[in-house]
Amino acid sequence: MNTATTGLVAGMALGFAGYFGGFWAFLLVLVLGVAGLVLGLALQGDLDLRARRHR
Repeated sequence: MNTATTGLVAGMALGFAGYFGGFWAFLLVLVLGVAGLVLGLALQGDLDLRARRHR
């Protein structure tokens, strides 16, 4: 999946959460999405968490 498709899917998920679940569901989906993004980037090797921890 390319970046545009991933953004489209994420936007649709947030839209559905906001429409059907309200603000708190929107916020929960947003927070879990960001956590999944950070974890995925760290596992893929594109984000080095050790460099950010040891300043």
